[in-house]
Amino acid sequence: MAAKKFHLGWFLQGSSVQAWGEPWTGNIGTEWMMPEFFIEMTRNLERAGFDYVLLEDSSYIGESYGGSREIYLHHGLSVPRQDPSIVAALLARETKRIGIVTTLGTFAYPPYLLARQIASLDQISSGRIGWNAVTGSSDFAARNFGLDGMPPHDTRYDIADEYMEVVRKLWGSWEPGAIVADRETGVLVDHTKVHAIDHEGTYFKVRGPLNSGPCVQGQPVIAQAGGSPRGREFASRHADTIVAMVKGTAGMKAYRDDIRARMAAHGRNPDDCKVLFLVSPVIGDTEEEARAKHKRRLATTEGQIAKRLAHLSKITNLDFGALPLDKPLGTLTTNGHQQSLDEFLKKAGNKTLREAAEIYSDHGSIQLIGTPAQVAEQMGAAMEEIGGDGFLITSNETSRRVIAEIADGLVPELQRRGLTRSSYDHAMFRDNLLAF
Repeated sequence: MAAKKFHLGWFLQGSSVQAWGEPWTGNIGTEWMMPEFFIEMTRNLERAGFDYVLLEDSSYIGESYGGSREIYLHHGLSVPRQDPSIVAALLARETKRIGIVTTLGTFAYPPYLLARQIASLDQISSGRIGWNAVTGSSDFAARNFGLDGMPPHDTRYDIADEYMEVVRKLWGSWEPGAIVADRETGVLVDHTKVHAIDHEGTYFKVRGPLNSGPCVQGQPVIAQAGGSPRGREFASRHADTIVAMVKGTAGMKAYRDDIRARMAAHGRNPDDCKVLFLVSPVIGDTEEEARAKHKRRLATTEGQIAKRLAHLSKITNLDFGALPLDKPLGTLTTNGHQQSLDEFLKKAGNKTLREAAEIYSDHGSIQLIGTPAQVAEQMGAAMEEIGGDGFLITSNETSRRVIAEIADGLVPELQRRGLTRSSYDHAMFRDNLLAF
């Protein structure tokens, strides 16, 4: 029986300074402003048959930890960051088959502007663009766009549901075949196939049609990271691929089964959405070398603990710097990333904040440690247990060396086992995503 193929994506932590201060990162601290590293990286991932690169983003500088921007700026934690759409355009220009997913927040862009931006990117990439639809979670970000703060968690998804309805109408405002380009008749566009949308809803009022013309794919690929119950409902209704961070193969299977059941309830074919689980493989020439690298990753100096908690503070809007390090965490709630907090608290259990922070860096849905062959076996076994659909690889130490370990070490082992593609079957992103 042939092995069941699964998909691969790369979760790039912003168009920013990648792994600044880590070994093997060259002069990234001064060279990050130019796109060469990201272009080279994406070409290598395309060579390895990855479905897509997702450019994660945030539109503010963190200051939740200790009520200060110091630790974020000092260590380059998610800052500085360039606009991901600009980087996406450059990556699309320099590649041919790999999908490019840009993160844009529904709170920050009027629907018409976002729909036009994504349609334009889809055109210049010949149908390889995705939109990572995020609702936003930070009051600091909200204030950068004239808001007093973020609406409550579930209300943000109510707004996003209508937002999605609007942008889909705008992308559909040009019917197939609207562009005639007939020199004999002198007609470029058939005006009967371009329509206003005249949307008037609870949150948005948009006339349309788009003036940018149609998406090459018809509708762009929608990525989402629904983790909370309301987030899962949104993702199962709208997403073509989901970023999932769930601990352990049993939890991963339960999450995927839940998403697929919700999709079926919405009248969607569950196979039309690919759930990709975040992992961070640790690869060495020998298992001993890989385990030594993993041990270094778990090093727990005071500075490293502070950086980990600062990152968690940023995404949850909670000041972990104000909590005692050597006492149990207790109950915490947030209007920020609820699943991130839930996963942290679940892993923390009755541990102190310091103990929880020591294991927090070991991120990823499952541990993947060993030689390329061992990690390929681990990934194949996990997918067999979960049922699909693939992995979204990420790294806090993204460098040319890490990319080479994946593209030239791990992926050939996966290909040898028939677990990932050796070449692209299609020209467009959505078609490759649905190829298996």
